[in-house]
Amino acid sequence: MSDDRKLSYFFLGLGVGIAAGVLFAPKSGEETREILRTKASESADLLKRRSEELRETASEYVDKGRTVLTRQKEQLANAVEAGKQAYRETVAGKPAAEEA
Repeated sequence: MSDDRKLSYFFLGLGVGIAAGVLFAPKSGEETREILRTKASESADLLKRRSEELRETASEYVDKGRTVLTRQKEQLANAVEAGKQAYRETVAGKPAAEEA
């Protein structure tokens, strides 16, 4: 088949495809553009909602982490103080409660 004939058949097929697409399109161009705009807007709204939810969840985790860290700090401080008290009692040879 010659190149000219192949090119002719290509353009013939392209024309038939365009014509079929226009004839059998379920919506007009304006309706299709409106649907696309609506879907894009819905997607943007969904993205905003999801990012806000993610921000709130992250904030909750940060707050929980701070609470746990504060609690661990307090427990460590209490353990250090108990260790110091035990050391003082051992060095003194008698419990601090008996001294008072």
